[in-house]
Amino acid sequence: MKKLFIAALLIVGMTSFAQEKKARPERTQMEQLTPEQRNQLQLKKMTLELDLNASQQKEMSTIIAEQSAKREARMAERKATKDSAKKLTSDELFTKKSKMLDEQIVMKERMKKILTSEQYKKWDDMKGKKHHGIKKRMIHHKDRKPAEMGDKK
Repeated sequence: MKKLFIAALLIVGMTSFAQEKKARPERTQMEQLTPEQRNQLQLKKMTLELDLNASQQKEMSTIIAEQSAKREARMAERKATKDSAKKLTSDELFTKKSKMLDEQIVMKERMKKILTSEQYKKWDDMKGKKHHGIKKRMIHHKDRKPAEMGDKK
């Protein structure tokens, strides 16, 4: 009887580990959308969260389109370097990170010009929460254990 029980436990355990992981449905749905559709959805989400007026929406749509184009270019570049399996030198890594930080500074300045002070504060809080969530998922994915984050940003 014990052997039968142990065998049943082993079979149940192996089948539960053998099941496929399902991709997040929202991610696959987003990949099916065109870049213009994704941009429009992002603009509408920001409009709801920040209560943007018409002129702010127009300016934000151009910013979102620019960011989307830059993101696609970076993804293509990353894919090309990943295929070549070439490691970046410390100087190349420094230049890349410096460029990214410069772009973030410019983005903050543009947002300060477009948004009111309350909207800007809310946008900055949203950005911090999103960054924290992404960082937490990356650490969790990398170490295969729950992340222990001390700082909020």
